[in-house]
Amino acid sequence: MHFKLLIVLLDKEKTESVMNAARQAGATGATVIGDARGEGLNPKKSFFGLTLESSRDMLLFLVEEHLSRHILEDVAEAAGFEQNPGSGVAFQLDVEDTIGLRSQIQTLMKDVEEKL
Repeated sequence: MHFKLLIVLLDKEKTESVMNAARQAGATGATVIGDARGEGLNPKKSFFGLTLESSRDMLLFLVEEHLSRHILEDVAEAAGFEQNPGSGVAFQLDVEDTIGLRSQIQTLMKDVEEKL
């Protein structure tokens, strides 16, 4: 079984809805890293040297490759990335190898077979 790593950077208030959308699309879980910081094309505004920006989360999903694009699209829709420029970004990377997913692989095999 081959996997992809989906990395999602988004405003903290969207984390719950994105997690729900990813689970509905086939993700079996995620790692959430809080208080990530990023900067886009335009630097954030500051007030007396303090940057005025919302707090962001980084979500890491390790997903089966046949499910990855569908999960990525559902995550982007739930987060509103296309409708709201600058609200976040999601992308996927190939994963060479994994260890520690034995119990999830059994569940994923059933899900992937049904969707293929």
